[in-house]
This record gives sequence, C-alpha cells and structure tokens, in this order.
Amino acid sequence: RVMCASGLHIPETFTAALVQTTCRKYTWALDKSTLYTSLTKMMSEDEVAERPDDGCYVQGLYMEGAAFDVQRGILQRQAPKALVQELPIMQIIPIELSKLKLQGTLRVPIYVTQDRRNAMGVGLMMEADVRTVDHASHWILEGVAIVLNIDT
Repeated sequence: RVMCASGLHIPETFTAALVQTTCRKYTWALDKSTLYTSLTKMMSEDEVAERPDDGCYVQGLYMEGAAFDVQRGILQRQAPKALVQELPIMQIIPIELSKLKLQGTLRVPIYVTQDRRNAMGVGLMMEADVRTVDHASHWILEGVAIVLNIDT
C-alpha cells in the first residue's frame, strides 16, 4: 500500500515506471504526462486503507528549510533549531500536462540525500507540489527541499 522511497537504489526509475504504466493504461502520450504530488494527513502506513487506483503512496520523506503544517496542509516557517521535519505520506499521481492546473503551490525538489547529490553528482529524484500561502521566492531563498535519507 505504501512505498518507502528511501529503500530504492535508483528512485527516479520507480517514478518513471509509474508514469509509463499509467500512460499505457489510459493511452496517454508519454511526453505529455507528468507527476503531481499531494501531501496527505496520514503519518503512518496503518492509516492507509487501500492502494490508490493510479500512482502510489510514499513514506520516509523529510523536509529541510521549512516545516509542513499537516492540519492546514501548507508550508510554514521552521521552529528554531529544527533542521529537519518528517513529512506525512505523500501521494504521487501521474497526470496529463494539459489537465494540471496549479495555483498556490511551490515545486519543491526531492533529493536522495541531504548532500543533494550522490557520488555521481546526481541527486534530484523529482519535484513535489507543496501548497503555500507565501510567495515562492521566500521558500527558494530558505533553501526548501525534501530528502529521502537524512544524516542522523
């Protein structure tokens, strides 16, 4: 029901497979499809009743540079000395580009590690859509990012 993305060796291939599978199912053009994400209010795998029809649920994500208000579903400023916050379960949904209309969201990069790269110099997995009431430039200057693996 819920995938732990940090356990994948190359998580980008998993998200690519999600898009390809959905495109085949609905006969969409692959180059005109993308991923939409939504952070849920569910913090535990036990709260997930069933697998979504399209896409998947992902857990084990952490946010740097900001905090996420689970009740309101928006970005907020971090608490002092809180460098990393565990995020609720994220739903990843493949969708046609023409049907995606985003307002009041920020495209937050998801990196594999806190170094924001791996040994090969690559680390960006994808971008997540996170709701915000502040201007995007504020969060960009804060260096907001989501990571799969944290240094503890």
